[in-house]
Amino acid sequence: MSAKKILMVVCDGVSDRPVKQFEGKTPLQVARTPAMDAVARNGVSGTMDVIAPGVVPGSDTAHLALFGYDPYKVYTGRGPIEAAGAEIPLVNGDVAFRCNFATSDDHMRIIDRRAGRIRSGTAELATVLSGMKIEDIEVIFKEASEHRGVLVLRGPGLDHRVTEVDPHREGAILKARAESPEAEKTARILNEFVAKSYDILSKHPVNERRKKEGLHPANIVLPRGAGSLGELEPLTQRFGIKCAAVAGVTLVRGICRMVGMDVPDVEGATGGLDTDYAAKADAAIGLLEDYDLVFVNVKAPDIAGHDGDFRQKVLAIENIDMMLGRILESIHEDVVVVLTADHSTPVIVKDHSADPVPVAVSGADSRIDDVRAFDEISAASGALGRIRGVDLLPIVLGMANRSSKFGA
Repeated sequence: MSAKKILMVVCDGVSDRPVKQFEGKTPLQVARTPAMDAVARNGVSGTMDVIAPGVVPGSDTAHLALFGYDPYKVYTGRGPIEAAGAEIPLVNGDVAFRCNFATSDDHMRIIDRRAGRIRSGTAELATVLSGMKIEDIEVIFKEASEHRGVLVLRGPGLDHRVTEVDPHREGAILKARAESPEAEKTARILNEFVAKSYDILSKHPVNERRKKEGLHPANIVLPRGAGSLGELEPLTQRFGIKCAAVAGVTLVRGICRMVGMDVPDVEGATGGLDTDYAAKADAAIGLLEDYDLVFVNVKAPDIAGHDGDFRQKVLAIENIDMMLGRILESIHEDVVVVLTADHSTPVIVKDHSADPVPVAVSGADSRIDDVRAFDEISAASGALGRIRGVDLLPIVLGMANRSSKFGA
């Protein structure tokens, strides 16, 4: 049997819970999704615990699982993934952090963790932070998508086992603490960096301009998710497949690079609600010509979920459906199509939850069950059953005739 190509579309945070104000339905059940429903109708569906039952997935650990890696074994922290996404090469001994540009008052209390979701000027802010020295440690800092940034500390005697500075809500900034004696220096350096970021950014022209315009200044950096470099066996070696990804979020791009995917820049493909869905579709269609597996991530449903915006989430889902329909019209019927989510982000929770996510797989000569719609409840009756995220890619590789025989 000939091996089939694979398209994996991950609708970030799309899975949800019923909302009373909308007739007890989820955004997926309300949205018009002819393309998503076609994948379910022409294939096999199920639900998936991305990490494990009852475990709330982070976006980073979730994507590692979706690519077949056990996050309990390979995950050290989100920082190195963000660094890979920002194309900062790490060396052994580095400690990397994901960061937010945030707004602090004069008493070092956070007013806005995302600095009004700042979208411009962050490159200028990052430039004045990067290159400073604190004791014998070099600071490398780079802007990421929207309000996000990446911090890398480089030098002797560092250890990633430190607590976070980010309070994850409005309020007092936390002091980093060492979780082991080896990390005392890292905690000290990190706290000094945060203080220096406030001193430097508060006077920066970008923030002076934002204040005049009535916008929250991005006058402090909040690091979190400390981690050190780890080794992941690339998908090309693990499964013998050539992979590429279409993604706008720095974190997702970083994970894709770490697992050996090529990640081209796609103009207009952002990590926000304004992403160019048609551009993502066209990029995926083009990549399927040369790659065995093409992965597409769309962040918009997750953003709407975090904002608690049901209608915006429905709109994001319908835009993804348009993107998927554009792809389905252009690809060969022998491509195995995987449609799922990395986690649930219910609008009534405004955060990730442990709820399982729907998954549908169709194409080639895949089995077909009785599911006719792609949503949380319909998928639960599918023949795929309830699986774990780490098992998804091996299952799909088997359906694409890309699995090796075990035994005689």
